[in-house]
Amino acid sequence: MATILLIFLILSLVTPALTRRLGPRVFYLVALLPAATFVFTLGQTGLVTRGGAATQSIPWIPQLGVSLSFRVDTLAWLLALVVTGVGALVLVYCARYFAAEEPALGRFAAGLLAFAGAMYGLVTADDIVVMFIFWEITSVLSYLLIGHYTFKRASRGAALQALLVTTFGGLVMLVGVVILAGEAGTTSLAAIIVDPVSGPAATWAVLLILVGALSKSALVPFHFWLPAAMAAPTPVSAYLHAAAMVKAGIYLVARLAPGYADTPGWTPLLVTLGVGTMLIGAWRSLRQYDLKLVLAYGTVSQLGFLMVVVGFGTRDAALAGVALLLAHALYKAALFLTVGIIDHRAGTRDWRQLSGVGRSAPVLAGIAGIAVASMAGLPPLLGYVAKEAVFTAFLEAALAGDGWGWVALVGTLLGSVLTVAYSARFFWGAFGTRPALADTALHPTRWDFQLAPGVLAAATVLLGPLVFLLDPLLAPYADTVPGNGDYYLALWHGLEPALALSGVVVLLGAVLFWRRRAVARLQDAVPAYVDAGQGYGYLVRGIDRAAARTTHFAQLGGLPQYLSTILVVFLLALGFAASVNRSWPDAIVLWDYPGQVVIALTVGIAAVMAARVGERITAVLLAGVTGYGLVALFAFHGAPDLALTQALVETMTIVVFVLVLRRLPRKIAQHNRPLHRRRRAVIGVLVGAVMGTIGIIALGARQGSSIAAELPRLALEEGHGRNIVNVMLVDIRAWDTMGEISVLIVVATGVASLLFVSGRTADVPRLRESRRRRSLLHRRKVVADPAAPSEGHAVTRQSWLLAGRTVEEKDRSIMLEVLVRLLFHPAIVVSVYLLIAGHNAPGGGFAGGLLAGLALVSRYLAGGRYELGEAVPVDPGKILGLGIVLAVGMAVVSLFFGGIPLESAYVETSVPVLGHLSFGTSTIFDIGVYLVVVGLVLDILRSLGSEVDRQLEAGETEPRPRQETEASV
Repeated sequence: MATILLIFLILSLVTPALTRRLGPRVFYLVALLPAATFVFTLGQTGLVTRGGAATQSIPWIPQLGVSLSFRVDTLAWLLALVVTGVGALVLVYCARYFAAEEPALGRFAAGLLAFAGAMYGLVTADDIVVMFIFWEITSVLSYLLIGHYTFKRASRGAALQALLVTTFGGLVMLVGVVILAGEAGTTSLAAIIVDPVSGPAATWAVLLILVGALSKSALVPFHFWLPAAMAAPTPVSAYLHAAAMVKAGIYLVARLAPGYADTPGWTPLLVTLGVGTMLIGAWRSLRQYDLKLVLAYGTVSQLGFLMVVVGFGTRDAALAGVALLLAHALYKAALFLTVGIIDHRAGTRDWRQLSGVGRSAPVLAGIAGIAVASMAGLPPLLGYVAKEAVFTAFLEAALAGDGWGWVALVGTLLGSVLTVAYSARFFWGAFGTRPALADTALHPTRWDFQLAPGVLAAATVLLGPLVFLLDPLLAPYADTVPGNGDYYLALWHGLEPALALSGVVVLLGAVLFWRRRAVARLQDAVPAYVDAGQGYGYLVRGIDRAAARTTHFAQLGGLPQYLSTILVVFLLALGFAASVNRSWPDAIVLWDYPGQVVIALTVGIAAVMAARVGERITAVLLAGVTGYGLVALFAFHGAPDLALTQALVETMTIVVFVLVLRRLPRKIAQHNRPLHRRRRAVIGVLVGAVMGTIGIIALGARQGSSIAAELPRLALEEGHGRNIVNVMLVDIRAWDTMGEISVLIVVATGVASLLFVSGRTADVPRLRESRRRRSLLHRRKVVADPAAPSEGHAVTRQSWLLAGRTVEEKDRSIMLEVLVRLLFHPAIVVSVYLLIAGHNAPGGGFAGGLLAGLALVSRYLAGGRYELGEAVPVDPGKILGLGIVLAVGMAVVSLFFGGIPLESAYVETSVPVLGHLSFGTSTIFDIGVYLVVVGLVLDILRSLGSEVDRQLEAGETEPRPRQETEASV
């Protein structure tokens, strides 16, 4: 089962590339995987029928008891067949539904296939944590699939609404999952259900999990997201909203029912909300003119029906519930696919514009008629058998004195009457003939477009009379639910009360359809504000307004007030904590050596001057002095690695500041004098005092012995390196480093997004003519001397850098060009040396990347943005991507060898000149860090450097080499 999920993942990743070659035919290819999984699941039927289960478990997080456990019992077997069988048919349907020019077709195909795999993982997962992970994956994928038409506002809004509602329910459910697993002492779903826990904590946990189930299955008050999701393509509606995603909540309730149906609040909650949803959904369905919306509200109604049945908590109701679940998946998916065909052939889904479709498409009408009859509960179809089983189970419970049995029976009877009415309304609306309209002209389509709904309709017909073969397959699940019951699925149970109830339901439903105009007038009398969808809109807009007002109140006054607010909160919180602290050191050492005093005074004076100077560049340079003061402290305290890194970071920071300051006024507060200077000074002094106090307290707060003495041994034995800092970064604390480089990538992306306002192109600015680029190093140029008295005088100047001539004469420095050309390549070599030797000597990927970045900075400063393009003619994004791939790859590769993520392996050897080297997977991780840092520097230079240069030159012609004449030496 884990292998199947891995294949789903791999095929989903390559599907976009396959789509570019195959077009819509790719759906035939990817449909083979769910079809094969369907066959594989059928092969487990014998084991499931005997009451057994196919299991698989792979350890994942042993510290938390979480494993990749999968279990296929009766319930999982049924859902897996529905998910893979319907999924394969929907994918085949997509091959005819979408045209070759469909936008983002590869993304859609990959998303739909990945969703099928996620649903298969959800219904087969035996670990409750793993199940929740698949649960959330389906929410994210449904967001992408519903929002497929990104250019449509309705599609984007519906996708966001579905994501917010289901994710809200998922977060609530997560709390319940954690509590329930903690109370049970295991994350195994089978163990949690076989040996259910009780008590207040367990009760709250189950009720919180039910909130997630209700939101996923679109029950009141979360039902409004499902009709809105009809903005998605019809295959999404047929699969996610009829057979798969919305069944996840039903599945979860059915899964928990054998162990927790007697939990306080379970039955009242599910029966009340289920009946209410069934009635509201059916009532709203009778008001719709869009065929998809008729089915959407009908789906809401049927989901409420299903929730009542599977959550009722008796053996017979459980059997009826799984039969109804299967029947609903078959007929509702077939109907959605039918609507898609009508929309394609007629160009509309509004039945007020349709007429005579039944005469023009008799096969399609026959398919839809079978599905509608099953939905209405007419014999001899599977929907009828399931509905009979439901009425019998509720009637027996009611007659046995169960009050909730009466509520469920009466509620589902009324809902079934409405179901018959909207079923007739759908078929009449889609295929009826209206005298006032001419027959609808239908575009021709191939026969295989009707294959998927035809197969589903055929299954509905066959499983009705042959339901006696299905009963022994579903009964093992029903037998796990406590309570007596001997009901069995059959097409004919004789003359029984359920048959009479079905007859009354069909008759009343037909009357409602016949009197549809009177029903419409009654519906029009309902106030328009009674709409959960509008309530959602009001809630979201209210949150937006409250957030805007809060932001306006808290952030009025600009950056100085933001910082003042943060620092004042810091003072109040940590100042209070420091005032009540009792962990003071026994003695305070003012300095270890006189040099510390000099460094401290220098840093302090620079900090004060940085706050008082009036020019930005001067302030930046003074702030840099404080950083270099830390470099000196690290160096004097025997931490050359930290000193080197700090020096490189400080230098790079100053460069970035200078690049940014080009777009700002030269003087600070040039237009408006700063206000409240005394207040700011007081806040600054107090923050410094509190920080100093906290530092003193920290020195006296240690109670246990420090692990610092063990770090050299651990670094050498565990990390195979003598540089403790580097070993910690790439081995012991590699997870932290991977998170930090991910932040660097986000920073680079954010900076670029702010600067490349009109769309970021992958083209790196370079000299236009390759011939000129090759020859510049070998030619001398004669340029006009601006100080010469006449144009006849000229001076020769060597072109030391490829793009040096693109820099304006006033900004060009021949000395800087010479130095950069002489030092650039040695700097790159030293950076690589720092990378390789950093595991045992000062250096590492971060320091090496910073040095290489500074070398690139020098090329840019000397030769401009074209020189940067000549130095590294590669998109920085690709370097960043390669770096993160190497880092993350090292986290994953160890899993294939039975290790834990980021577990390192080493090979040690001696190399001439370099000496003893220890090369391991952590070194590859460090190379990833190196590339990320280099990519970050390139991205910043390209954004804050090259792009700012281009924007400053906006309105002028693209810079090109100055007009020069050649001269011989």
